[in-house]
Amino acid sequence: MSMVSLEEVRELVSECMDELPEIFFKELNLGVVLSEQAKPHPLRRGDDLYILGEYHRSRLGRQIVIYYGSFVRMFAHLPKEQLKVQLRRTLRHEFRHHLEFLAGDYSLVRQDREELTQYLERSIGE
Repeated sequence: MSMVSLEEVRELVSECMDELPEIFFKELNLGVVLSEQAKPHPLRRGDDLYILGEYHRSRLGRQIVIYYGSFVRMFAHLPKEQLKVQLRRTLRHEFRHHLEFLAGDYSLVRQDREELTQYLERSIGE
């Protein structure tokens, strides 16, 4: 099975965004962007860890970026509906970062760090 096109993924992301309540978009003034880029994690130990999405804050505002190229690298084998599940999971993960930041809560940031630490410990043992 070949990966769905950038435009198909754009539509899937849009469908996933339509599932979310409007309040989630509060102060996300730069919106959700689908980047063609693949973004390998800088600490990866092989070709097995890519950044699928990121929440960005800057002086210009707040934005969520979803990396199409990373999805190609990690999920090209998935059928469209299963890919949508992964896109939904990633999008909601990034929205959680956004909402937690607005609330002054950094629980997910800590959880992400713990998961990265576990990945690095596993890769040392291999």
